[in-house]
Amino acid sequence: MKRTHTCGVLKKNDAGQAVTLVGWVHSRRDHGGLIFIDVRDRAGITQVVFNPQGAGADLFKEAEKLRCEFVVTVTGQVTLRPAGTENPKLSTGEIEITATKLEVLNPSKTLPFEVAEETEVNEETRLKYRYLDLRRPRMKNNLVFRYKTVKVIRDYLDNQGFVEVETPILTKSTPEGARDYLVPSRVHPNMFFALPQSPQLFKQMLMVAGMEKYFQIAKCFRDEDLRADRQPEHTQIDMEMSFVTQEDIFAHVEGLMSMIFQKMMNIELKTPFPRLTYAESKSKYGSDKPDLRFGLEIRDITEIVKDAEFKVFAEVAKNKGVIRAVCAPGIAGYSRKEIEDLTKLANEFGAKGLAWFKVTAQGMDSPIAKFFKPEVLATLKETMQAKENDLILIVADVPKVVIESLGRLRLYLGEKLNLISKKEFNFLWVVDFPMFQYNDEEKRWESEHHPFTAPNYDDVDYFETDPGKMRSQSYDLVLNGTEIASGSIRIHRKEIQERVFKTLGIGAEEAQEKFGFLLEAFEYGAPPHGGIAPGLDRLVTLMLGETSIREVIAFPKTQKAICPLTDAPGPVGEKQLRELHIKLR
Repeated sequence: MKRTHTCGVLKKNDAGQAVTLVGWVHSRRDHGGLIFIDVRDRAGITQVVFNPQGAGADLFKEAEKLRCEFVVTVTGQVTLRPAGTENPKLSTGEIEITATKLEVLNPSKTLPFEVAEETEVNEETRLKYRYLDLRRPRMKNNLVFRYKTVKVIRDYLDNQGFVEVETPILTKSTPEGARDYLVPSRVHPNMFFALPQSPQLFKQMLMVAGMEKYFQIAKCFRDEDLRADRQPEHTQIDMEMSFVTQEDIFAHVEGLMSMIFQKMMNIELKTPFPRLTYAESKSKYGSDKPDLRFGLEIRDITEIVKDAEFKVFAEVAKNKGVIRAVCAPGIAGYSRKEIEDLTKLANEFGAKGLAWFKVTAQGMDSPIAKFFKPEVLATLKETMQAKENDLILIVADVPKVVIESLGRLRLYLGEKLNLISKKEFNFLWVVDFPMFQYNDEEKRWESEHHPFTAPNYDDVDYFETDPGKMRSQSYDLVLNGTEIASGSIRIHRKEIQERVFKTLGIGAEEAQEKFGFLLEAFEYGAPPHGGIAPGLDRLVTLMLGETSIREVIAFPKTQKAICPLTDAPGPVGEKQLRELHIKLR
């Protein structure tokens, strides 16, 4: 190595030492005959001073040519900074290097954006020059934080008896929810590998193999529409265990999360995490991943208002719809325009309208108040736990529309009214998900999670009669309104797996073609097993307070699934296509 020290370690007790540093010119300042540069490497920043006096004249001339992001080697003597010029913001702020030698290892062109300072830069530009973006302190710190988090994870799981096993990247296309990324085979014409959406089937095979406790920091690939918390490839903390119950898995995950937050953020999490059933979560918060850092609980008022003279409510109740409401604190003074904006938001999720009552000192104020008896309004106020100056917002419709529109309104108001603590980390288990959901367009049942999820065995009689009533042994871990992990107890018996396939419309021949190896494995003493897969990208994003997982991934894709740095995806040559037996349309 050219250097004797990194740029973040020298202190005042190193004064007098001759040292050599390497790094980038972070900044350059010309102060009345002295030139100061800050040299930066991954460890930190050290100030270097060039003096034109005596033997330093030629060196000073070289220093005048330095610009930001030049790569340099600097040799000199560690000296104490003059009293009053120390920089407490730097770990090396008590000293500086009086330069005796300078070598430019590589100059730099003018930068497309500032590296030394955090300035607003278009994301496309940041990703095009990602190697420069990653020099910025925030991005560098994000990647180091992610690395250290993974180290904590590996250490914890190792201490719990887990074994890390890599599973294949080139595998078979299986229906697991999203589209597969396909890889054509040169050796086998017209045949394709698929990149794994998850290591799901392989980790189940490892349980059949007797591994008992497996984990992997696993790459997963899904060809789906992107948003802030999605990428074509993402990383998950994949875990699978044999001979366990749901409670065992919860205990392992809560222990892991507690260790991560204690080691990385010095935060003690309170365990066990609270739990809500899927039905409770949707009913009270309008979401299966509710943010519980604030209230605004959705309440059912159907029985209270169904017999009022207000025809809209009466018709909805008569047609087996529901009428639910949220109480927003302190905004009874909202103007008609502001309430119309809330109505438009509810409209986006299917609501035909938004009824409202302002709670005032004089009573309940609303254009529709005249249709309700005083005792009904009093009961409504009591049920909603409304206080003076609150605004009660009501949606009446089919359950799906009411849940989605009020759930979205709840989140909007939580943000707008500053009800959400940005420093709080609120974990929650959501359990008892439905086993199946019905696809109205395709007129068939689909798995709520994936087809290898075990049903609640109290509900198996509904397989043939009413699959919509079946609950699964699946669960999600939610953090601050974001799903960060999904898992389940798996099916481990062939006959149950075949009944699930049949319900999903996967016939015996198709099941054998796509999952024959799994069904056969179940006949060789497959143990009961289950697992979960926390999303590493999402978890680190939330811990760092970032808004997009692209901020914690070294080389992410854009929302259009392209890489501006490498211009991927791109065309390939005709020769490659011929080798793969592919002709483009």
